[in-house]
Amino acid sequence: DKPVLQNVSVSIAAGETVGILGGTGSSKSSFVQLIPRLYDVVGGKITVGGIDVREYDIESLRNQVAMVLQKNVLFSGTIKDNLRWGNENATDEEMIQACQAAQADGFIREFPEKYDTYIEQGGTNVSGGQKQRLCIARALLKKPKILILDDSTSAVDTKTDALIRKAFREQLPDTTKIIIAQRVTSVQDADKIIIMDDGKISAAGTHEELLETNSIYREVYESQNKGKAIHE
Repeated sequence: DKPVLQNVSVSIAAGETVGILGGTGSSKSSFVQLIPRLYDVVGGKITVGGIDVREYDIESLRNQVAMVLQKNVLFSGTIKDNLRWGNENATDEEMIQACQAAQADGFIREFPEKYDTYIEQGGTNVSGGQKQRLCIARALLKKPKILILDDSTSAVDTKTDALIRKAFREQLPDTTKIIIAQRVTSVQDADKIIIMDDGKISAAGTHEELLETNSIYREVYESQNKGKAIHE
């Protein structure tokens, strides 16, 4: 069987923001799922804080990592109940701060019951974008050392996406942020952008470097921005 990832070597400094781009089947999700040990590597190693992840107690490792997926789950209960799933000891003030960063506080306050609004199983009574923002707020309440967003702002507009990233930069300077995205704009202000193709890293650099040196990145960026201009 062909390995899902091949010859992948990446170093990410604490507090860095790293963007990962790649088409369907490029193994970008498999790559980040190795960090909290949703899978274990069969060759090579993943280290967090210089220690092989396999040497950590799995619970303590996962307490340091928060993952927000494209289709994260909300369960039946109030918004507060759902948020506290990330940190059962979170205060109301901490919840509001997390929701402000995730651009969720505004729409929550429009509900008659605000933070006591009841969420149906699976979050069927909130929109896709609202659900994603609640899941991001829940992840922030964990106060993770590593925050992984796996295409988790796909249902929000580009303006909201930019506000979420701005809040991350200002409020989470010490948290390592790994952002998997389809939109170049979601990662263009990252410290480093990794382009994956068929389980390999095909290019890496800053937004400016990749625009200059990588024709595929440049084409995707230009086509997405053209589409945005037409859309607006």
